[in-house]
Amino acid sequence: MLLKIYNQLLEHFGHQHWWPAETEFEIIVGAILTQQTTWKNVEKAIKNLKDNNLLEPKKLFKLPISRLEKLIRPCGFFKIKTKRLRSFLKYFIENYDGNLKRMFKTSLNELRKNLLSVHGIGRETCDSILLYVGEKPVFVVDAYTFRLCERYPIIKSKDYEEVKEFFEKDLPKDENLFKEFHALIVELGKNYCKIKPKCVDCPLKEGCEYANRVNNLSH
Repeated sequence: MLLKIYNQLLEHFGHQHWWPAETEFEIIVGAILTQQTTWKNVEKAIKNLKDNNLLEPKKLFKLPISRLEKLIRPCGFFKIKTKRLRSFLKYFIENYDGNLKRMFKTSLNELRKNLLSVHGIGRETCDSILLYVGEKPVFVVDAYTFRLCERYPIIKSKDYEEVKEFFEKDLPKDENLFKEFHALIVELGKNYCKIKPKCVDCPLKEGCEYANRVNNLSH
């Protein structure tokens, strides 16, 4: 079922080439800053860091808190996100000296457990780092994924780990497919499968129980 959905979305939207970033470290910063905001706002914050030549772990960690708050202010909740970013940087520098290759030599299960213990790194952020930076076959579950799972339906669960495990078992274990599928689900959620959905134009409407129910109610 999931591969069929993936192919329908890919045919409709095309390849998304996600995550947009110049460096692997930039992806991590973006994954932390994108919590509870739009990507456009994150781009503004990242641009501020780039313009000041600060997108390096040790430079960023040495930065005075007040200045970091000012630079990432466009992404919203900037005080909270400053704490979260600094918590990750502290963990990253103390354990791996700011070296990503060294970090990703850690076994997947151990690294995921360690990242989830860092303040402000939740499951979605953690798995985004593992998938998009570490190239690990870990499926990222977000609000759009839960919505699709409920409406299509795919799996009737609101538990992150259950949904993640379902996707990982049902799909070929391919990190590139996982990246593309996650990005395509985001596009679906932003354009069609909204809180107030546009079922009539949705590329998945033929097999979607929710779309069929909406269509029947309109007749």
